[in-house]
Amino acid sequence: MKKINCLAILLLLTGYLPAQERSTFRIKDFYNKMDTLIPMRDGVKLYTVIYTPKNDSALYPVLMERTPYSVSPYGSNNFGYQPAPNTDLLREGYILVLQDVRGRFMSEGKNLEVTPHIANKKSSKEVDESSDTYDTVDWLLKNIKNNNGRVGLYGISYPGFYATACLPGAHPAIKAVSPQAPIADEFMGDDANHNGAFFLLDNFNFMNNFGKERTEPVKDYGNNIFNAKIKDAYQFFLKLGPVKNTNSSNYFDNQSEIWNEYLSHDTYDTYWKARNIRPHLKDIRIPVMVVGGWYDAEDLFGALQTYKAIEKQSKVNNNRIVMGPWTHGGWATGNWTKFATQSFGSNTSKYFQDSLETAFFNFYLKDKGNFAAAEATMFETGSNQWKHYTAWPPAETKPTAYYFAAGGKLGEQKPGDLKSSSEYISDPAKPVPYTNGIYGRRNNEYMAEDQRFASTRPDVLVFETIELEEDLTLAGPITADLLVSITGTDADFIVKLVDVYPDSAITPRDAPRGTVMAGMQVLVRAEVMRGKFRNSFEKPAPFIPGKIERVKFDLNDVAHVFKKGHKIMVQVQSSWFPLVDRNPQQFLSIPKAEEKDFKKATIKIFHEAANASSIVLPVLK
Repeated sequence: MKKINCLAILLLLTGYLPAQERSTFRIKDFYNKMDTLIPMRDGVKLYTVIYTPKNDSALYPVLMERTPYSVSPYGSNNFGYQPAPNTDLLREGYILVLQDVRGRFMSEGKNLEVTPHIANKKSSKEVDESSDTYDTVDWLLKNIKNNNGRVGLYGISYPGFYATACLPGAHPAIKAVSPQAPIADEFMGDDANHNGAFFLLDNFNFMNNFGKERTEPVKDYGNNIFNAKIKDAYQFFLKLGPVKNTNSSNYFDNQSEIWNEYLSHDTYDTYWKARNIRPHLKDIRIPVMVVGGWYDAEDLFGALQTYKAIEKQSKVNNNRIVMGPWTHGGWATGNWTKFATQSFGSNTSKYFQDSLETAFFNFYLKDKGNFAAAEATMFETGSNQWKHYTAWPPAETKPTAYYFAAGGKLGEQKPGDLKSSSEYISDPAKPVPYTNGIYGRRNNEYMAEDQRFASTRPDVLVFETIELEEDLTLAGPITADLLVSITGTDADFIVKLVDVYPDSAITPRDAPRGTVMAGMQVLVRAEVMRGKFRNSFEKPAPFIPGKIERVKFDLNDVAHVFKKGHKIMVQVQSSWFPLVDRNPQQFLSIPKAEEKDFKKATIKIFHEAANASSIVLPVLK
């Protein structure tokens, strides 16, 4: 996870190996460890830790993770957490390589935060993550004994981005790559922004540590930039005020170059475009297995869009996608049977590790066993089943519009009213919370949370179908198509797809503690669109007060069944705080906004014959 503190990353990684396994399998009994500096083509040296099997009677493939989160503990005699994605791969016998990426921890150079890819390098001075990976692989093959000439890469979140970034211009020895929850495009849908809306809560907390600068390689970055003891994030950020206040003397105080870059680049300019890896994923023939989680609050977009970019730009490929009922990195834990309001009926992480991840690397790096996974292996929420498709989205999917109508109705019939709309007042002083409860940091469970706390607010519009007469299966992307008018010159639009359980719903025995399914409104998918970008992310434009305009945007994909007797609900609102920063509802550069710039606005959503708002769902026939 890119927007997570280092302690949480360490906990996640140690969670790869169940406690019993950690106590019975000691890495140092089976592996030798070597710490070294590997030179890149421009002379910069990257700190690399290499674990080699003590049994030197065989040849082994290389399995590598490149990370900005430290390969500590440093020193050849210090053995740390499991240096492999899962226990089986650790036992299989690989040459395991961990590397501090350029400019982080003990590696030399400067870190550019999602390093821009250079497609046509003209000299050894032009470097990126592809060239750093290439140079590392080349050095390993020439200097580490008993390698079989094959290399695989993997990584979750930021390390997932580094796995993706090795694909264009890849070293010939790279034979298998698994980007897991990878960052793909930070302005459009990953950690920093979604459709131009700044994800304040995550970035503020994460950059307090990750955004700290250094003057030389370090084993430890020390304390955070500032000390902020946040018990109630909603109240903290409301009192903090405009985003510009984050650079006051109490907080970043211009001590983080990355934070300053985020605030100074508030449109889809060359800064963000250079950090979009998707256009460079062309003619990728290396076997790739992209992994993501339906409840991933950081990089759901990245997993889906990395897969789609390879598919679109590589006519001949060996590209697969796996999406499970996981939060960020949940597939790497020892046990994943439930999350938030949902229970899944099986250990989904074990299935992934045993049937997919281990088989993938063993087959392509060792010629061991077979790997016959489908093009798309998708866990279907609602039915709690693994589904296997020959394409994603499935060819049988039909985009079907569900229209908003007067009285909060939702259905396939296009409204015939000559004039009809619903409205609410959006007040930046009283923004709609993204979650129900008091949390100091992001509540990951908001991705599947009961939405009744929001649906009762006067600044949230609700549209819902009648009870379904049969199961309805969705598989693919969702599109919100809104016809709106506002009294200000800018506004955010958050659209949420919700599964409404009947009042008679019975709570399963294995449901998460405190769950009561009767009448629950479970979030299935949600997304935000910053209205000024409705026509162009490069050139934002103000709304004309009172003028009806279209705001159309995509929500991330789903694989979900609305069961018979349930209802489909759509909620529309204009704040999602403090997950997303507040929109002043005036057309201006939001990072420069003053408190006086924040204004109430009346938002109208039209549902009439000439202006029919809808949500387009991927119905699987």
